[in-house]
Amino acid sequence: MAATTTKLKTIGSYAAIGDSFTEGVGDPGPGDSHLGWADRLAVLLADQRDEHDFRYANLAVRGKLLDQIVADQLPRAKALAPDLVSFCAGGNDIIRPGSDPDDVAERFEAAVADLAGAVGQVMITTGFDTRGVPVLKHLRGKVATYSAHVRAIADRYDCPVLDLWSLKSVQDRRAWDTDRLHLSPEGHTRVALRAAQVLGLDVPTDPDQPWPPQQPRGSVDVTRDNIQWARDHLVPWIGRRLRGESSGDHVEAKRPDLLPL
Repeated sequence: MAATTTKLKTIGSYAAIGDSFTEGVGDPGPGDSHLGWADRLAVLLADQRDEHDFRYANLAVRGKLLDQIVADQLPRAKALAPDLVSFCAGGNDIIRPGSDPDDVAERFEAAVADLAGAVGQVMITTGFDTRGVPVLKHLRGKVATYSAHVRAIADRYDCPVLDLWSLKSVQDRRAWDTDRLHLSPEGHTRVALRAAQVLGLDVPTDPDQPWPPQQPRGSVDVTRDNIQWARDHLVPWIGRRLRGESSGDHVEAKRPDLLPL
């Protein structure tokens, strides 16, 4: 895992850009809002500062592809010029049929190069190990290839890496929402803790600590859950792809300005 030499006390502002993962889908907040790992990381960073001496923006919007994030969110992040930007993108590109992780990584690197010259520091994110995720487990090789590119890009631009592939605790199904595409509140919490560790913060709990034991589930229960998941989540997702729709259509960034936290 790449490390950073930046002192936490110098991080007085943070902007998050990305897709549903960074928006916080799967981690319900007040009303119809979402929290998520980036919001939770912002709280941990704010705790290192005096009261009202930390500002945070979250520009992420669910369903966005890399080029959309670069076109819509990256210029705003540059204009805000925060001390830290987290940049997680490319996952929605990788899971599309026929996508090339080498091509996605090349475009991602161009964006990192542009962003790194305008903000204090850029933290970038690998993909998850999808070995146990229905449907997505067949894309594990593509995700691994893209993640290897991300690590190499981090080395070239001196970026800290939020390495989700190595975070074993999120391979437990309890780390995931019922749609199996987004993290649960506990999953988001563990990612936030790992991100804080990457930035050099002492955290109260090990994000990779084992989950409590649970009763094994029978094959009938597993099959029933898989059928329910396919009906409620997989079929609608495929339908949106076929119609050229995105879950992020008509969704605005939840925190477009650097505001005190």
